[in-house]
Amino acid sequence: MSVGLIEHLRDLFEPLGPISARAMFGGHGVYFDGMIIGIIIEDALYLKVDEQTRSRFEAAGSAPYVYDMRGKPLPLSYWSLPEEAMDSPQAMRPWAQMAIEAAQRKPPPKPRRKRRG
Repeated sequence: MSVGLIEHLRDLFEPLGPISARAMFGGHGVYFDGMIIGIIIEDALYLKVDEQTRSRFEAAGSAPYVYDMRGKPLPLSYWSLPEEAMDSPQAMRPWAQMAIEAAQRKPPPKPRRKRRG
């Protein structure tokens, strides 16, 4: 993944606040305020989508990232963006805002049960 892409994303998200990126699963996670809001796979950004935002992404011609899980396609809740979203902070803002809101709505993970042993 190119360092230039992460720097470009920092510029695009700057009006909303700082983002960070961490390596994960052959790509990078994009974090805003400690929440994962996107993934970078093969130098492409995919943002967090939920039931409330999916239709806007679909209407823009976006599609989910599809992970190959042992030969079976598994669509993730991270979707591609319209090309123009990468042009300016103003063009990115609505998409970034939707991703942040989707991440905020995601329920916290259930606590793991302790194994008896």
